[in-house]
Amino acid sequence: MTSEKKDMRRQYSAAMKAQVLAACGEPGASVAKVAMAHGINANVVHRWRQLVREGKRVAPTKTGEFIALPLAVPAAQGAAPVDIRVELRRGAITMNIIWPTSAAADFAAWTRELLR
Repeated sequence: MTSEKKDMRRQYSAAMKAQVLAACGEPGASVAKVAMAHGINANVVHRWRQLVREGKRVAPTKTGEFIALPLAVPAAQGAAPVDIRVELRRGAITMNIIWPTSAAADFAAWTRELLR
């Protein structure tokens, strides 16, 4: 009588390992606490760290950091002024209103009065 035992070890993606190892590398981080927070046995995480130290695994790099890049904004050359355009319908009557954006505050006041 032979019983076949399946390998029940969990497998973690490279991204998950990198995330856990990066968290362990933070100042003041406890490997045990990081492992527990991710639902992983601390011994597994210690083994991953050992493999990185031995050069058998690539150490995680910090990703997702914000890098400010200068952005050149092209000057608007001859751009037509944009107007506020509203179409009001009531029954058979349709009213098209075109208002200059330079007077947007006046348009807002007019609209408030209209809707009272």
